[in-house]
Amino acid sequence: QVQLVEAGGGLVQAGGSLRLSCAASGSVFRRNIMGWYRQAPGKQRDMVASITSSGSTWYADSVKGRFTISRDNAKNTVYLQMNNLKPEDTAVYYCRPTRWGPSEYWGQGTQVTVSS
Repeated sequence: QVQLVEAGGGLVQAGGSLRLSCAASGSVFRRNIMGWYRQAPGKQRDMVASITSSGSTWYADSVKGRFTISRDNAKNTVYLQMNNLKPEDTAVYYCRPTRWGPSEYWGQGTQVTVSS
C-alpha cells in the first residue's frame, strides 16, 4: 500500500525556519530517489530538492544554500530543513519518488506560509 505523509508545515515569518518530514511506506521509499516538490497558488508544481538512497543531493537554484534535504533509511523518512525562508517559498510541499509520473499518487502535502 502506498503511503506518503508529509508534515511540519506552518506559518513563519520571513527569515525563519521549518523542518518538513515525509513518512513513506517501505515499498515507496526503498532504493528510490526521493524528491520534495512544491506548488504555489496559480503556479505549476516544481521539484525543489532530491536525494538518492546513498545521500547524493540536488537542489533547485531558488533554494540552494537555504534548504537541506536528508533521509533516514531506517525510518523510511525524508526531511527538508528550510532556513532563511522567503515569502516566495509559500506553497504546499509534497514528497514522492522522483521516478513517478505527474499523474501518479500524490500525498496530501503540507502547507508552508511565509509572511513578510
